[in-house]
Amino acid sequence: MRAARRSPSPAPTRRRVLLTGGALGVGALLTACGDGGASTDQDGRNSRGAGSWSFKDDRGRTATAGQLPKNIVAFISTAAALHDYGIECKGVFGPSKPIGGKPNPQAGDLDLRKLTSLGTEWGQFSIEKYAALEPDLLISNMFPAPALWYVPEESSEKIASLAPTVGISVARASLKEPLKRYAELAASLGADLETERVRAAKARFHRAERTLRKAAEANRGLKVMAMTGTADQMYVAVPDSYCDLNYFKDLGVEFVEGEKSDEWGFWEFFGWENADRHHADLIMIDNRTSALPPKELAEKPTWNELPAVKAGQTIPWPMEERYSYAGYAPVLERLAAAVEKSKRLKR
Repeated sequence: MRAARRSPSPAPTRRRVLLTGGALGVGALLTACGDGGASTDQDGRNSRGAGSWSFKDDRGRTATAGQLPKNIVAFISTAAALHDYGIECKGVFGPSKPIGGKPNPQAGDLDLRKLTSLGTEWGQFSIEKYAALEPDLLISNMFPAPALWYVPEESSEKIASLAPTVGISVARASLKEPLKRYAELAASLGADLETERVRAAKARFHRAERTLRKAAEANRGLKVMAMTGTADQMYVAVPDSYCDLNYFKDLGVEFVEGEKSDEWGFWEFFGWENADRHHADLIMIDNRTSALPPKELAEKPTWNELPAVKAGQTIPWPMEERYSYAGYAPVLERLAAAVEKSKRLKR
């Protein structure tokens, strides 16, 4: 998830976009939407009044509308998650450009030709395009709360004044929590969670969950490291700060534990001359456009000397995957397959 945003910056470097990794974000967004008429239960689920809509988000704020929101704008992977439940957005923001000629993994199964992009880079968010969509609702992740991911701090008040907003927390918790919350949000927006497609995706996720647990049990002692990189530094994830890594740990995967290098606590970072600081048998490599891709990592001599790299025991890390069962089932399957075939390596 991207960069540390301790102060506004119109042109963040790749390092700054990565720094909080799960990131930090954009600074606190917004004015809270009032409670207007509809209510929510203790779990934050929508309770509908006559023709009204409301949803209590992970900031504890209740977004409301006089009718079910239709013109929805969302962070790219959020839109992809909602699409998996049959809820379509009108606009998106965040990384959506193809990578190496292939669809951006953060876009999931979205048909981007049908969507208005408000910007693809950090700090890009066209308020003019947003307003033209006549938005009913804006949704994004939070890394951590209360900042809405990829909503620029300097224009957050203006953006918040145009439509209610919802933030879903995806840091420092188990993956199961944002999966649950996005399903609840989709249901509040009119999704049917009992369709064959949705039920099949959830069943596939649980099968993959069992497969990964079994693979981790059979390969105890295998050390997995999640990382990202910039031209100057290597970043090793602090697993408990990321909901996916946190959850994989619950399933028995043994991670290299990066030590917090700053107050945000998402990464341990150091120069490439110290790339061998931690030993790993399997390396998960950040697959976002902001991260150093494998081709450029291969230009780092110290990277090429890592045992896991020499052994070809690396896989992509979709650290901003869409939070749906359809999105994460393949992630679990790929990790399980990698754990099954990887060998413990000598340092």
